[in-house]
Amino acid sequence: MTREIDLGILFSRSGTYSLISEAKRTGALKAVAQVNADPALDIVFNPVERDPQGNIDAYAPLCEEILRDSGARHVIGCTTSWSRKEVIPALERMDGALWYPAPYEGFEASDRIVYAHACPNQHLLPLLDYAFAQFGRRSYLTGSNYIWGWEINRLAREIGSRTGGEVLGERYLPLGTTEVARIVDEIAALKPDFVLNQLIGKSQYAFLDAIAELRRSDPFFAEGHCPVLSCNLTECELGAIGPSAEGVISAGPWFRGLHPALPGNGGREDFGSSLEAAAHASVMTLAQLLNGAPGAEALSLSELLAQRRAAELGISPRTHHTRLPVAIAQVRAGAFVPLRTGAPVEADPYLTRERDPAPVPLRVVK
Repeated sequence: MTREIDLGILFSRSGTYSLISEAKRTGALKAVAQVNADPALDIVFNPVERDPQGNIDAYAPLCEEILRDSGARHVIGCTTSWSRKEVIPALERMDGALWYPAPYEGFEASDRIVYAHACPNQHLLPLLDYAFAQFGRRSYLTGSNYIWGWEINRLAREIGSRTGGEVLGERYLPLGTTEVARIVDEIAALKPDFVLNQLIGKSQYAFLDAIAELRRSDPFFAEGHCPVLSCNLTECELGAIGPSAEGVISAGPWFRGLHPALPGNGGREDFGSSLEAAAHASVMTLAQLLNGAPGAEALSLSELLAQRRAAELGISPRTHHTRLPVAIAQVRAGAFVPLRTGAPVEADPYLTRERDPAPVPLRVVK
């Protein structure tokens, strides 16, 4: 007998980071349609969707509403670390679980969350290893003014200081602001070897536009010099940024054209970005864990992830993080071109294995 299971969907369809959210929403709903059309599964998902509209204060109430007013115990959602942390109390009160398909800063392992995208040993560490070898060790750090930017740049500063690096400057912008002139003027004056950029959404678009103008006006910043590096830029935003994204180097678990996609995608690769792929993998993994197990939807997340199938799909029952490939790619002619790729790496959210980080072995893509 087919079981109908409510599934929460919590992504903003407007606001400063709406393109990122829409990519993940697309992946989640694509997976729901795939599950519901698969006769081999004994479940169908009924999406219960709420839209926070980019308002940080709306995430927790809407998450609680999903869990209170429907049968959903699992929610696929949130884009920023700020919103993820906002919903944890609601998850705890309502006995729910969040599948979070976005890169994040590590140093968290909630028993209410599956971390379905990359953490620092899967994005930042290999990116810095690549940057130090290719460009030098003098960096400039920037980011949106919340925990994602703070923590990624804190780690970058610590790693750089242990390996002979120097941070020439560090600046933050409120989420959504486009007033980037001061930061770009400082970069122009300091002339770092590279810029590590953790700005989000429209702030990032304005920043990259200004950097592109700097490249046209200052020969030091001509193509190939002082690249902008990112742990969060994916294909879903390239159309909005346009030519100003040219040359940006990003790290993530997957870029279009790499084979295969993520472990939970079941061989499917028709995704626009790793964000879409991670949201799809979240829903598909949940479906696999619930299939053939009546009542499993009522299990706690820790009980559900204790199944052997969860480990086979790459999710650690101890940390709830996901084993993921590592890739570094650069925007060329409007698309990401892989520079380095590596085998799947176990997540190490607290960097307990990385106090003196050994480089993640990456293969040069030719």
